[in-house]
Amino acid sequence: MAAEALVVAIVGAESTGKTVLAQALAQRIAAETGLACCWVPEQLRLWCEQHGRTPQPHEQPAIAAAQQEAIEAAARMADVVVADTTALMTAVYSRLLFDDGSLDTQAADWQRRCALTLLTALDIEWVADGLQRDGPQVRAPVDALLRELLAAHALPWALVSGGGQERVENALDAIAPLLRCRTAPRSGLFTRLAGRDAADRPWRCEHCDDPQCEHAAQAARRA
Repeated sequence: MAAEALVVAIVGAESTGKTVLAQALAQRIAAETGLACCWVPEQLRLWCEQHGRTPQPHEQPAIAAAQQEAIEAAARMADVVVADTTALMTAVYSRLLFDDGSLDTQAADWQRRCALTLLTALDIEWVADGLQRDGPQVRAPVDALLRELLAAHALPWALVSGGGQERVENALDAIAPLLRCRTAPRSGLFTRLAGRDAADRPWRCEHCDDPQCEHAAQAARRA
């Protein structure tokens, strides 16, 4: 991965808005900073569309590698890359569907190279999407496995919750501190984005009504 490129990785269970968020963030970051920003689609989706089926266990490593390669290729061409999933999700599904943890370490090592990992919350409605979706009942297990993997490898992450535009704004809050360190080709809206402070915005855990719940959980993991 190009050392100068800032890579924002979006991970999360199915139907939690990763693709919509990735596209919206790439557009907003480019518009508000003047930095060259692009988004990288999920390679599993492209694979399923090409083959007309979901992958078998032995095909998982190649899909994980393709996702990494696509992100690295984008990072050579842009200042900021927003990735719609990473190999970490392939590792999670390999565990869930095939009881195979062989992809964990490599995926986690690669994930550590990302500037920021955003985890999409389960607070939006599940929507069917062909071969990609197994059903709303798998979202909680996938989310739990993903959090477990992030914690096991001491990978920092930020939760992104809220519906519609609120989700985008909350994600921008998490990204803004990284963008403050970048020199944009033009100023304009970058000044407003650079002045954002996520700590001043309301936070709500997707599992309960305690706004401090997720922050407390993350603090405990870092301790």
